[in-house]
Amino acid sequence: MKIADVRTVVVGNPWKNWIYVIVETDEGMIGVGEATGGLETQPRVAAVEEVKHLVIGMDPRDIHSIFHKLYLASFLNITAPMAGIEMACWDILGKSLCVPVYTLLGGKVRDDVRVYANGWYSGDRTPEGFAEKAFEVVAKGYTALKFDPFGNAHMQLSRKETREVKALVGAVREAVGDDVDILIEAHDRFNTFAAIEIANWLKDYDITWFETPVYSSDVGALVEMAKRSPVRVIAGERMQHLHEFGDFLAHNSTDVINPEPLKVGGIWKSLQIAGLAQAHHAEIALHNAESPYKTMVALHIDAVTPNVFIQECFDDFLEPWVTDVLSGFHRVEDGHLKMPTEPGIGVSLNEKEAKKHPYGRSNFLRMFRPGWEKRDTAQQE
Repeated sequence: MKIADVRTVVVGNPWKNWIYVIVETDEGMIGVGEATGGLETQPRVAAVEEVKHLVIGMDPRDIHSIFHKLYLASFLNITAPMAGIEMACWDILGKSLCVPVYTLLGGKVRDDVRVYANGWYSGDRTPEGFAEKAFEVVAKGYTALKFDPFGNAHMQLSRKETREVKALVGAVREAVGDDVDILIEAHDRFNTFAAIEIANWLKDYDITWFETPVYSSDVGALVEMAKRSPVRVIAGERMQHLHEFGDFLAHNSTDVINPEPLKVGGIWKSLQIAGLAQAHHAEIALHNAESPYKTMVALHIDAVTPNVFIQECFDDFLEPWVTDVLSGFHRVEDGHLKMPTEPGIGVSLNEKEAKKHPYGRSNFLRMFRPGWEKRDTAQQE
């Protein structure tokens, strides 16, 4: 079996264009991967086109050889297109052997994984609005939810903004009760001193973690903040290479990290990072802010990883047409996702339906624009 072509399909999800990588073989079998970027689409599509000639003619089942060739060719760099190709090759390998990908990775250690809801809080940024939506999330069976209450703040919170954020977090806590985990996302927006100050009052709301409060590629600032925080601090989605995770974990300043499989190079690298975490008595909570295909990839990783804390999931809060474009992905039941059973990754892409939702130049969340959390693409023009 040889790779005959590598191409992309872009689906215009309103708040983030999804990029799928299709690996075709000379035997007619295809694999699907994902290379979605939060704030870029066309550069990643072009990147796939630019490197595909390097893997055409190779056996897609030689996954490590393909990845290493691309890694060296990119001058020791890891890119989302590389991750997309890697995932698609795992999909092909699983399909060729008629087993789920996690079977190829040694078999599952769990039948399901607890998830937390994200993407649920689009709408008016008011305590009443957030409380109502949070209550609806818990009514669906979720036992954990995450949100960014900070609006378009950058570096610092004013006194007025602090009052507003406290009101939002307090309203959500009151709405969901004491038994639900509340995870607070900051999207790397604060300086160290502001983040420490915020963490000190977030503890009053019994939050489970404070995510990426400072620019999380700055491991020194992240460690300083985490060690002075009275609440758990997690990070990892901006980190790319194994040594970055190792540097962070070596300080014993957290017990949970959230690597992004697209950022680190796909499935195999994610498992290596989970091993690093385990060596430091820490757990993983994979970042997952892309399409339901990526959720299924995360499940294959979670299936074989003993040290999983929880899994992020947006899938209950997407457009209704998503099930026309993607089939086979699992839905959340009682706050959990069950492990796949179909060969490969287990997701099929309907390219005819995908064409009905083309790339959109405004399908991006600009985190420092007022109202970004409303997922209102018109305001992004």
